[in-house]
This record gives sequence, structure tokens and C-alpha cells, in this order.
Amino acid sequence: MTGYTLKRGASLLPTLLGTVTLVFLMIRLIPGDPAAAVGGENLGEEALSALREKLGVDGSIPAQYAEFIGDLARFDLGQSIHTGLPVTQVIRDALPVTAAVALLSVFLGTIIAVPLGALAAYARSRGKVVSDQALTGFAMGIDTMPAFWVALVLILVFSLRLGWFPVSGQIDWADPLATTRRLFLPVVVLGLAQVASVARVTRTAVLESLQDDYVRTARALGTPESVILFKHALRNSALPIVTITGLSVGRLLGGTVIIENIFSIPGMGTALVQAINARDYPIVQGVILVFALLFILVNFATDLIYTRVDPRVGLN
Repeated sequence: MTGYTLKRGASLLPTLLGTVTLVFLMIRLIPGDPAAAVGGENLGEEALSALREKLGVDGSIPAQYAEFIGDLARFDLGQSIHTGLPVTQVIRDALPVTAAVALLSVFLGTIIAVPLGALAAYARSRGKVVSDQALTGFAMGIDTMPAFWVALVLILVFSLRLGWFPVSGQIDWADPLATTRRLFLPVVVLGLAQVASVARVTRTAVLESLQDDYVRTARALGTPESVILFKHALRNSALPIVTITGLSVGRLLGGTVIIENIFSIPGMGTALVQAINARDYPIVQGVILVFALLFILVNFATDLIYTRVDPRVGLN
């Protein structure tokens, strides 16, 4: 287990370095002068020089890269051009909101999709084609609805007409009830967005497990069908389910950019869009870097979960 963890951790180093390098080059590859793009063409040469220094684009590319890596080692991502706040503070304020929305969405989507896929597989294995098609069709129907459209419909019905959930406002962690009401609709939207993919993979994996010999033996011994399905077949189908769930987290990180802006949630996605609109490149650079690192860490965590689900993975 320890050896596998160290090996997987070492394999992340080139990926991390490549990600940091791409984020570094992002601003430097903007056509023209990044300082002019941020400050406008009407700035004087002295003001442009000061802005280039603030953006860290006033030296040669190797010198800029060395400075960027050094700042990153000190967790210094620069300062916002417009507010003067450290980028790390902006991220520190926004990251808990995005993390809460993403994790709750994964939990909601998983507790809906996994039983749905398992029941569809069981129905198929027992020859109940209509039930299988109904459950699968329900999951596919959810998948056909764009997340932004679902978000707008939920806002119209539950916020504007019924008034059950607020559609804007700050997140107050000291008030759990208000926070729950504030995050409920975004979590539902993002959770539903992953139901189809997880349910489809679960159905395929469980259906294959239900055809194994141990299932026939368990039935011959009089084991209840619920135990066979959820304790044995579903457990032996865990690896592909863990894989698709890990990939769903990566997709959700991208989905939060849209959903947070629709619901006016002060998370990483909202900070990114606001920074792009304001041409606040230090924040854009910092938020994209954190998103990329989170995606890499999620994949790493998924690999570690493999060894808990199937210890044989750690022997490879």
C-alpha cells in the first residue's frame, strides 16, 4: 500500500510540473502586451512598465518562470490588479464554497445513480426488460437536460414562484440552515448532471457481476435477493463505479463555473468569471491553477481508493 502510494505520488510530479508550466504560459502567450491588454492602450509607458512588473511579465521568459516557481513555493500567487487583495486570500474565501457544492453534488448524484443502476441491472438479469428500460430511460432523460436549463427552471419554480430557496446572497457558515437553503438548488442541479453516467456504468458492472457463479451459488443457498444485489454484486462492481465517480468530480469542477454564476454563489467559478471580465489576470491564473491541481488530486485520491476496494491493485 505504501509503495503503491509513493509510486503514484511520484508519477504525479511530471503532471504537476506540466500543469504549472501551462498556467504560467497562459498569460505570456496572449497576443500583444499583457499589460496593455489589462490596462488599456491609453496608459503611458511608465504606467505600463509598472503594470508589467506587477504582472510579472517584465523580464525574460526563463527569469519570469523562475520567479513564478519561487513565488508558488511560498504560496504567493500575486495580488489582484483591481482590489489589491492577495490572490491566495481570494481563493481561500471562495474555495470552501466550491468544495462544499462539488462534494455535496457528488454525494447526491451517487446515492441516486448507484441504486438506480443496480436496480436496472437486477431487472435486466431477471428478464424484466420493461423495468430496466424504464429505469435506464429515466437516467438518460435527466442527462438530456442541460444543467443551465435545469438551474433556470428550478430558480423560476422554487425561488421566484414558491420562494422556498434564495437565489442570491452571501454564504454564512455560522447559519447552517441558511447555508443549506442557499446551496440546495445548485447541489441538486450538479448532482442530477452526473446521474446518467454513474447509473450507466453501475448497471453494466452489476449486470456482469450478477452473471458470475457466486451469485448462482448464493441463490441456491437461499440468500435474499437484496443481499445478493447490494452486498455481493454491487460490492464486486465497485472499481468502475469509483472510476466514473472520480471523473464526475472533475466534470463538476468545470460545471461549478456556470452554475455558481447562475445562482450568484461566491465560489471559485464566480471569482474566475469576474476576473476574466475585469481582466484581472493574477486571479485568473491562480484560480485556473487551483482548479487544475484539484483535478489532479482527485484522480490521485481515486487511485488510492482503488487499493481499499481491491487490494490487488496495490500489488501492480
